[in-house]
Amino acid sequence: MMKELYRSDNGRCIIAVGDITNIACDAIVNAANSSLLGGGGVDGAIHSAGGPAILAECRALRNSSLPNGLPPGKAVATTAGRLPARRVIHTVGPIWQGGAYGEDETLASCYRECLALAMIEQLKSIAFPAISTGIYGFPKERAAKIAWNTVQDYLASTPEAASIIVWFVFFSEIDAHIFLEANGKIKL
Repeated sequence: MMKELYRSDNGRCIIAVGDITNIACDAIVNAANSSLLGGGGVDGAIHSAGGPAILAECRALRNSSLPNGLPPGKAVATTAGRLPARRVIHTVGPIWQGGAYGEDETLASCYRECLALAMIEQLKSIAFPAISTGIYGFPKERAAKIAWNTVQDYLASTPEAASIIVWFVFFSEIDAHIFLEANGKIKL
């Protein structure tokens, strides 16, 4: 069950706490590793809950168009398998190396690429986890500002995105509050 903490005035951006694998959106975003073959964190949870169909499609992508894996900042869509979502959009976030190696732009690219793919597939709702803030070590406050600003800029500059609903879903309430505070939505 999703616990909604914030909804923008226009209702298009929602910040919530819950299990992203349970949300009934058109697409959920997987913070994948470049192999696309599953891993820990949200990647493992999505592969586990979605079942073997996701992995099979990821393997097919690796064997055809992505023999070297999915590059950081790019996105690709697959079936959602047994998930309530229609599609899973996989993206590879940057590994934090101190901020001097283009990590901010790569992270912003993850959000833009996922939204662009959602538009191509004519999806009306998408749920993002906190990309790169787990084992990849991206500072949570910095990632929160990049995520929010990138999505807001995309929605404002892309007319065909006028009706998409964007969820930011966090596994922990602490992480959700970091996101809210970093973007001036609440004061702790």
